[in-house]
Amino acid sequence: MREPRSLPGTQNRFQVLHEIAEEARASLPRNIWDYMRGATETETTAKRNRMAIDTLALRPRMLRDVTDISLASTFMGAELELPLTFAPIGSLESFHPEGGAAAARAAARHGMMTTLSSVSAPGLEATAEAAPGPKIFQLYVRGDSDWIDDHAHRAIAAGYTAFCLTVDVAVYSRRERDIVNRFVKPWRRSAGGKNFQSSLNWKDVERFKATHDIPLLIKGIMTAEDAAMACDLGVDGVWVSNHGGRQLDQAQGSMAVLPEIVETIAGRASVVVDGGFLRGTDVIKAIALGADLVGLGRLTAMGLGAAGEEGLTRAIDLLSEEMHLALGLMGKTKLSELSPEDLTTAPAVVHSDVLSAFPLLPPA
Repeated sequence: MREPRSLPGTQNRFQVLHEIAEEARASLPRNIWDYMRGATETETTAKRNRMAIDTLALRPRMLRDVTDISLASTFMGAELELPLTFAPIGSLESFHPEGGAAAARAAARHGMMTTLSSVSAPGLEATAEAAPGPKIFQLYVRGDSDWIDDHAHRAIAAGYTAFCLTVDVAVYSRRERDIVNRFVKPWRRSAGGKNFQSSLNWKDVERFKATHDIPLLIKGIMTAEDAAMACDLGVDGVWVSNHGGRQLDQAQGSMAVLPEIVETIAGRASVVVDGGFLRGTDVIKAIALGADLVGLGRLTAMGLGAAGEEGLTRAIDLLSEEMHLALGLMGKTKLSELSPEDLTTAPAVVHSDVLSAFPLLPPA
């Protein structure tokens, strides 16, 4: 079992992930909590994210020697202790003042990736300086090609492992919890350049690849057709995501489309997936279906909201312990031993919702 990376006092305070979620809900203002747990309109896509995970069951194998278990992996040349990244979250500083810097330090303590949103503090250079370790910079496109190039040059100079373009925000969604709370994220109050987001297209991807010497990920891919186009243009990573159910309502869950995308990519690009991943078994399922890296969004926000860098570090302590236990109980010792044959379909046993992975969390 991996040694915990959080301090003993934090370990005693939070012994299960439920306690971190409960502390975050108790500590955060209601509008910030709702921003984290909410989604678009009927919130169907967010619920389907969990449903797609919940309706997969694990097929354990017995009488295997699982004395030595490793969760190590590689991603785009980076050696990782865990196949995880903190997903990019806008206004991450709403959950803790140190925002992306706190997440970077927690990631470094665990030997995992972190991905910084271009609309989170303290910015790409300060986050890079906050801690060593591999990082991805994610950009919302709000400017012309020169504006994109400037961010790419800055990310390269700051030592980021990869650059990520988010492509599922051509138009903004209606997140009704935020509307009812009259909550507008700080960066949206002054956001400009929406026409650049709406006009972003495959030619921009092609131009980026021809211009910049940094691995490129495209985040927001939900179909095999778009995955194929990305690979044809030489994209280095396809990030399967529906924005946590916060953009298009009534879409499929990320895990529901992951198999067809992995099959289409056929090793031509790395695969990242996010959308509802809150427990160790969730991550194991994604790796079994062919993901190289799993993004954590809401769990990141809850860890920071509960106790800042320490809370987030402890959340990954617990998540990695769950992963270790699941892998061993599956009869595996390495992530590379997982395959789709280790999964089968099964009915969900709970009503799938954003937080249904935490049955001990009291109702709001």
